[in-house]
Amino acid sequence: MKLNDLKHTHWQLARRAEKMNPSVIREILKVTERPGIISFAGGLPSPQTFPISEFAQACDKVLADDGRGALQYAASEGYAPLREAVARMLPWEVDPAQVLITTGSQQGLDLVAKVLVDAGSRILVETPTYLGALQAFTPMEPEIVGVPSDAEGVDVERLGALSKDARFLYVLPNFQNPTGRTMSEARRSALAQRAAELGLPLVEDNPYGDLWFDAPPPAPLSARHPDGCIYLGSFSKVLAPGLRLGYVVAPRAIFPKLLQAKQAADLHSPGFNQRMVAEVMKDGFLDRHVPTIRALYKSQRDAMLAALQREMQGLDVQWNTPDGGMFLWARLPAGMSAIELLPRAVEKNVAFVPGAPFYAQEPDLRALRLSFVTATHEQIDRGIAALAQAIREQARC
Repeated sequence: MKLNDLKHTHWQLARRAEKMNPSVIREILKVTERPGIISFAGGLPSPQTFPISEFAQACDKVLADDGRGALQYAASEGYAPLREAVARMLPWEVDPAQVLITTGSQQGLDLVAKVLVDAGSRILVETPTYLGALQAFTPMEPEIVGVPSDAEGVDVERLGALSKDARFLYVLPNFQNPTGRTMSEARRSALAQRAAELGLPLVEDNPYGDLWFDAPPPAPLSARHPDGCIYLGSFSKVLAPGLRLGYVVAPRAIFPKLLQAKQAADLHSPGFNQRMVAEVMKDGFLDRHVPTIRALYKSQRDAMLAALQREMQGLDVQWNTPDGGMFLWARLPAGMSAIELLPRAVEKNVAFVPGAPFYAQEPDLRALRLSFVTATHEQIDRGIAALAQAIREQARC
């Protein structure tokens, strides 16, 4: 009897697997690979900022000095010198024993979800919030509640009514993805105080905090309330995303469970990559390198703001002015949908991300996210002009 003649195998998906959805952004990025497309869609750092020569030197040194160790299995917590470097660079007192190196900060979100979320448990997020966080949290089958938010972030006054039995509030205070907004000093102080009063844990995600343009953002929430916060950081935006390295700083009470979840997920993040990052970071390299990223991104933001001002006249399109990061948030005229606009824009060789997928509830169909960091000034000019033309045509339909 041939195997093909036997009964067909029936794969039964777990309930959580049925809740997994493809990333809207990743699907849009497939379209942007078409020749000639100007993409404002992806949240990718500019490859111009990758310190290739420094990594080439670090690679040689790591292999020469400790090649066998770099290529061997390693501790799940992470490479000790890198954990120590992370602790030193944070603006509050952190024990390296509280630092867990992760395979990108996205893994940090996954670990937080596995350790803190049960089916049916409530978690709070900003409105809107990072799509990747929603993807990480959703398979655990929680009740995800969007907290009303304004240009400074979550409305602290609304937390009391929403926080009952909530496992945590997830926030991105600095140059938020998707909106680019920054939580003010007053709002951070009020949020840290209110969360402490409510006993509400905070999960603070900070991949963009070093990418400020004119002045650094206020101190992290974790610096104000370290025992009540889990802090996530990343090397993707300041060094290179292909290394897939991030970190979690967790209170001692929760760290062991995050470590156990990490061990089950991948044993450890790549030891070779960790050693290379530790080598590159020696001697204050980030202090010299990150300002060059800030200068580049600020010039690109300014180019996009100028293009929007020039091309969107008379269209009733609104947008913000981010103080750092990689994204700008815009709203189309009343009655228009960014999802419906996207195919028309792609026909004109420009792409963006509709804002609706970033909402836990009641999406704003008029919203869209524009990333300015991977396009040249000339591409920004052409892309925004094409987008404006697409909006004009859509308005006439």
